[in-house]
Amino acid sequence: MTERKPPGVSFESFVDRQIREAADRGEFESLPGWGKPLASLDAPYDELWWIKGKLHREGFSPLPPSLALRKDAEDAREAARAARSERQARAILTEINEKIRAALRRPPAGPPLKLTEFDVEGELRSRRESRAE
Repeated sequence: MTERKPPGVSFESFVDRQIREAADRGEFESLPGWGKPLASLDAPYDELWWIKGKLHREGFSPLPPSLALRKDAEDAREAARAARSERQARAILTEINEKIRAALRRPPAGPPLKLTEFDVEGELRSRRESRAE
């Protein structure tokens, strides 16, 4: 937008014209997120929203690695309990067990891990029992 507003033209009509011309050229159609709803439309306002978004896009976690792994383990247990099939639950638990095994070999930075591998068969048995009730 290098064009300057001509004198005598109201600012609103000048901006509206520029937006309309850009839309006619199709410049808004290749924007990231085009056609998708805003993810945080209903969320309460957060002053650090842009920092958290940048960290998420870059793959960083606001938690130290050991706490992030604990959270991942909790999330994996819940995901395994909510999985549609036992096969899917087993895959979720096996994947998190691999991450835990790697962290136990080389402890990550942060507070002590205090985490052990999941007993996959025990978790699946617990899942079956809770579904039977």
